Amino acid sequence: MTTVYKNAQIYTGESFIENGYVRFTNEIVGLGKMDAYQEQDQDEVVDMNGQILVPGFIDVHSHGGYGVDNMDGSAEEISEMTKKMLSEGITSYFPTTMTQSDKKIEAAMAQIEKAAEMNPMIQGIHLEGPFLSVAHKGAQPEKFIEVADKEKIEKWNDISGGRIKLVTYAPETGDVSSFEAYCEENDIVLSVGHSDAKYQALKESGATHVTHLFNGQRGLHHREIGVSGFGLLEEGVTVEMIVDGFHIAPEMVKLAYKAKGAEGIELITDAMRAKNAPEGESELGGQKVVVKDKQARLEDGTLAGSVLTYIDAFRNMIKFSGCSIEEAVKMSSSNQAEEFKLDRKGSLMLSKDADIVVLTEDLALVQTILGGEIHDVSK
Repeated sequence: MTTVYKNAQIYTGESFIENGYVRFTNEIVGLGKMDAYQEQDQDEVVDMNGQILVPGFIDVHSHGGYGVDNMDGSAEEISEMTKKMLSEGITSYFPTTMTQSDKKIEAAMAQIEKAAEMNPMIQGIHLEGPFLSVAHKGAQPEKFIEVADKEKIEKWNDISGGRIKLVTYAPETGDVSSFEAYCEENDIVLSVGHSDAKYQALKESGATHVTHLFNGQRGLHHREIGVSGFGLLEEGVTVEMIVDGFHIAPEMVKLAYKAKGAEGIELITDAMRAKNAPEGESELGGQKVVVKDKQARLEDGTLAGSVLTYIDAFRNMIKFSGCSIEEAVKMSSSNQAEEFKLDRKGSLMLSKDADIVVLTEDLALVQTILGGEIHDVSK
């Protein structure tokens, strides 16, 4: 069966169709302006009455949610958790790990690999830790932190079925040349994060991505711009941002947007298992976390991931920065698809997967469509 959504405001990721239609099965088979639309016999037609269509959201940094953590969840639990992310508009997901023992990381790789076999929403893995700096460990357990190790990431990537697409590391902590070479040869994007590196060292590193900009890193200073300055200044470097209003002040979100532009930013949630759960005690990496007022913190007050939903990140970015919907689409879908070579994702174009988010005029989430399958998720 073929479905047609007509009379829609369509942000394709490459252009804007003010009053258009999209025809889809499991992939997009037709797209254009309404004045070019011709109904076909097999079409099931839905009048969108001016609602907004954007590409499905891609979250490349999230530790879990809905009571599940990627570090200890079974393959079945991780797959089911990922499906629940459809309620946020997410259609592609990178399960993200954290600093733990080798044994636990290996177990997580194995379970995520099995989950990915069950669930095509899982498009890669983000390995965050243990190759970090103690100086900016954040909520990462210090006792497991170590210098980036080529043999370990090679082993873990093998266990995962070659699914690691992004790794967070602190390049200043030791000789990481062989580690960087392995990642570059295997299409693993090198992201500087939880790092005390200085600007010049980063220019000489292999990093092309910054993990959660401004958080867990050497910040901006007028005599040393550090990791944050590297991310903002360097062309060809993509930065992640947790736009929940807590990790980054709204004014700093706007400043980063003005400095970097929509083409260089990717929205992430950095969510943890407590997302969509009642406030109170939770856990991250074996550490007690308290969730209160939409913030997740360790007992010492350190922010510990987030309980942010992706649709809120999308709306907040528009509110805080004043960016257009078209620019927000770049930051929520198109940039991720391009950076991580997700060739069938990130835009509403012919032959791309029918991964679509339906929004009202005031950006309320109505439906998430995954591979042509329609999920009513009004939120």
